[in-house]
Amino acid sequence: MKSTSGYRIAVLPGDGIGTEVAAAGVAVLNALAPRIGRQFELQHHPAGAQHYLDAGVALPTATLDACRAADAILFGAMGLPHVRSADGTEIIPQLDIRFALDLYAGVRPIRTFAGLPSPLGDPRAAQIDLVLVRESTEGLFYARGRGVVEGDAVLDTMKITRAGTARVCDFALNLAQQRKARGKRGHVTSVDKANVFASMAFWRAIFAERAKAFPELSTEDAYVDAMALNLVMKPWAYDVLVTENMFGDILSDLIAALAGGMGMAPSADIGDRYALFQPAHGTAPDIAGQGIANPTAMLLSVAMMLDWLGHRDSDLALTDGARALERAVERTFADGAARPREFGGSSGTADITRAVIERL
Repeated sequence: MKSTSGYRIAVLPGDGIGTEVAAAGVAVLNALAPRIGRQFELQHHPAGAQHYLDAGVALPTATLDACRAADAILFGAMGLPHVRSADGTEIIPQLDIRFALDLYAGVRPIRTFAGLPSPLGDPRAAQIDLVLVRESTEGLFYARGRGVVEGDAVLDTMKITRAGTARVCDFALNLAQQRKARGKRGHVTSVDKANVFASMAFWRAIFAERAKAFPELSTEDAYVDAMALNLVMKPWAYDVLVTENMFGDILSDLIAALAGGMGMAPSADIGDRYALFQPAHGTAPDIAGQGIANPTAMLLSVAMMLDWLGHRDSDLALTDGARALERAVERTFADGAARPREFGGSSGTADITRAVIERL
């Protein structure tokens, strides 16, 4: 629910460069607010691997409660390679939030930007504009914390349910419908491994059922291994992809490379009631504190947050703000005002943030 002072945003900066890019997101949001006539009540809360070392808990109950009370969650990055639980896995509170708030749709849009080189030599790479939707509460990730040790073997179970698959397929189909209204293709590709796993054959059947309600869209099925190939060979041929949790985890990093790296990859974890927005990259402890992290993924995640809030509350000022922020990022790179270091430039976090704010 909206607070009386405006939109309440829970900010969880986290670890490593998460704190730096979160600050960039906050700066842009504060600069945009008066331009669209809206107020944002930004409340910072602790969580993450460093907080686990300092306080013995990675995700305090008070922080999770604040996430539930907020209109949206803006998330930096969490986790440090040397901070692990007793079973050897990393401390990653973002998964705990995802399951606690039932954020079942992991949304990863990827596009190329004029002014920045593409890793792909084909000129059609300039047309890359796709969205991967990852089911985020089931699949192989269901096995987290449930692995069964049987002597010299460990069994992790993949869970695919009708309800879980149907709702994420509906989400992807509705997203494609919205994109088609904005001039996109209106095409959905369901990615599975139905030739091997019964769970994936079940997934494919459910996708076919749900797609019948969207006759205006074109749909297809694809095996995940073939999709990994085609996303490198012809990524411009795709619009919306929907897939299982682990497949989505892997393919989402692959498509980030198509745009130049993780610093260009925004993301959202969306449920029926709550939503969290974050750059898709990790904490990058090797460059933390140097002011050189690329904040673009965070700034585009802020735009996704504004878009989601605007649609939720039928608030055109927020959706207009989302478009304005996206255009400001586009102009920043198109006119050469800033170039991230992974593209051969010398622009740091503050440089890119400043250039985007100037172009709002």
